[in-house]
Amino acid sequence: MKLSPLIHQFFNQYLPHIKGVSHQTVKSYRDAFRLFLPFAASFYTIKVKSLRVEHISSGLIIAFLENLQNQRKNLVKTRNQRLAALKSFAKMIRFMYPEQQDVANTIRNIPQKRAQKALIGFLYQDEMLQIFQAVDLRRREGFRNYALLHLLYDSGARASEITMLNLEYFDPKKKTLAILGKGNRFRLIKLEPKTCQLLQLYIRKYRNSPRPPYQDRLFINQRGNELTRHGIYRICRKYLEKVLPPKRLNNISPVHSFRHSRAVDMLYKGHPITDIKNHLGHDNIQSTTVYLHLDLDRRRHIQRRFIRHMKSILTDDSKIEQLLQWENEGDLMAWLDSL
Repeated sequence: MKLSPLIHQFFNQYLPHIKGVSHQTVKSYRDAFRLFLPFAASFYTIKVKSLRVEHISSGLIIAFLENLQNQRKNLVKTRNQRLAALKSFAKMIRFMYPEQQDVANTIRNIPQKRAQKALIGFLYQDEMLQIFQAVDLRRREGFRNYALLHLLYDSGARASEITMLNLEYFDPKKKTLAILGKGNRFRLIKLEPKTCQLLQLYIRKYRNSPRPPYQDRLFINQRGNELTRHGIYRICRKYLEKVLPPKRLNNISPVHSFRHSRAVDMLYKGHPITDIKNHLGHDNIQSTTVYLHLDLDRRRHIQRRFIRHMKSILTDDSKIEQLLQWENEGDLMAWLDSL
């Protein structure tokens, strides 16, 4: 049985219509097969279009996974993600072509590689305040970044989830935000008053004019397109580098550190672990229980300052006051120039 028709069936029918996976999952699996198919063809010294289901063996897949680590220098986590794509393909084969279940079982029986778990790199609340203060609101994109950083912390959302936010997902009256997470599942979270006000002001006054088809996206970049995951990463990295020493940066992920920080803060405030799971959109409780192993010895005066900041209104925010003063001065100068 030729492999190419099955690949088309996998991406055109099985993933979107039978399993109903998210677009992000489809892209991830696509990237895996973009690497696997040329490797398999080279492994057998044939063309990609000549590959057959029978060519898929444990030896081929192990060689592919080893190549990812040794030649492409991928992490174990990435190696396991590529294997997950192949195992999903094997499930389709077993489901739709029972006569090929031996091949499917061969793929599914390949174990994931265990790896040392990385430290959970979260930001302390005094560091978070310094990051907020590092934003220059006088720059064109400053207010968008200020609102974005507050939302990343308050929501605990993943970068990919932030990029998918539409204007209609935000309800300023109820102070809620609907987030489309993994598995195309929505979760509804409550936002702090400060975050709501920042989003409202950003939408009303500082949001760039979007280009089609991004009119509904909440965060827009300077070119009028939707803000991407890589764009969010660069924004977070920019402000973290202004505040944190290089050694500290090595131990945290610029975007995910906001998500970890939110989980740690909720845990410190005494929220049940199930509330944290639902807020972060974890698939299972095991992903959330890792935070229970952290040393949460925190300074209470810093926590009080941070809580006041998040619950304050915009007129109590020195950064906003500086911005309004600067804008008023600019309006005055422009008026004088027009005389």
